[in-house]
Amino acid sequence: MTDVLGYVAAMLTALAFLPQLLKTLRTRSTADLSAGMLLAQATGVALWFVYGVAIRSAPIIAANAVTFLVTAPLLVFKLTHGTQR
Repeated sequence: MTDVLGYVAAMLTALAFLPQLLKTLRTRSTADLSAGMLLAQATGVALWFVYGVAIRSAPIIAANAVTFLVTAPLLVFKLTHGTQR
C-alpha cells in the first residue's frame, strides 16, 4: 500500500511541470521562467534519482526520472532561447 501511495504522490508532483512544458512549447516563450529555479529543480531531481537507485526505491526512481524528463527540456529551452516572447 505504501508503494501505491508513493507512486501516486510521485506522479502527481512529477507531472506538475507538464502544463508549463506544453505552454512553453506552444508559445515559444520562456520570459516568465526562472533559470535558477529550473536548474535547482533539475539538479535536485537528478540527485533524488541517484538516491532512489541507491536505496532501491522504485517510486523515488520513477518520480524523479519523469520529473527530470519534464524539467530538463524547460531548462534547455530557457538557456537556448532566453526570454524571447
